[in-house]
Amino acid sequence: MTARDTWNPTQYERFRAEREQPFYDLVALITRRPAGRVVDLGCGTGTLTAVLHRELTATETIGIDSSEAMLERARSLDVDGLTFAPGDISEWRPAELVDVVFSNAALQWLGDHLALFARLTAMLVPGGELAVQVPANFDHASHRLAAEIAREEPFLGAMGGWTRTFPVLPPEEYATLLHQLGFAEQSVRLQVYAHVLESSDAVVEWVRGTLLTDYESRMPAAMYQDFVARYRERLRAALGEQRPYFYPFKRILLWGRLPA
Repeated sequence: MTARDTWNPTQYERFRAEREQPFYDLVALITRRPAGRVVDLGCGTGTLTAVLHRELTATETIGIDSSEAMLERARSLDVDGLTFAPGDISEWRPAELVDVVFSNAALQWLGDHLALFARLTAMLVPGGELAVQVPANFDHASHRLAAEIAREEPFLGAMGGWTRTFPVLPPEEYATLLHQLGFAEQSVRLQVYAHVLESSDAVVEWVRGTLLTDYESRMPAAMYQDFVARYRERLRAALGEQRPYFYPFKRILLWGRLPA
């Protein structure tokens, strides 16, 4: 079945402060300043793309995203040298080589990271830098239960048998991959971000802004509400009713610089 665009900027930004820290940590790894040409793959609402553009003192930055809802919000920004365009980041290529390829919490949606990172590397000028952050929290109940419920009926049938897989590699495999791709310098780390949410129920609202959009896009609206209700019940049983709730979230931050 064809997935529809179910990204909701308002829902996504409900936990904006919590989602932003990994972005800033990733930007801090980049040494190419001023950066020249920059691309942000999976730019979302563009708010952080504008920050990236300013932080790197870039000549030009282009944000790429497949969600028109997100891009509509992004296009409201008026910053010199900053543009946005629709594109499938699994296939998109720049018209000319860029100085920095940046992607914050987007590449986890794409498969075959070996081929993907080779393609991203080919976008860079000599001495160019790659900076990527991907979630690695797929073993937490918040993610594990969503995948389990999606394999149950009637949801599995409604999605045509589709199931979500998570292609994110272990940190050491990314380090090896960057070496094999010819990066002269690199930094790869697994970091746990500590989020104190209002309650364990708030985890549902967190994943509704990201993870669950993948399921929402593939099933009828009424059925998706049933999916969320079943997910909420199972998650509450797994986490208990806690106020506040400590939500540890693992992410991989990686950076590499090609030889000049």
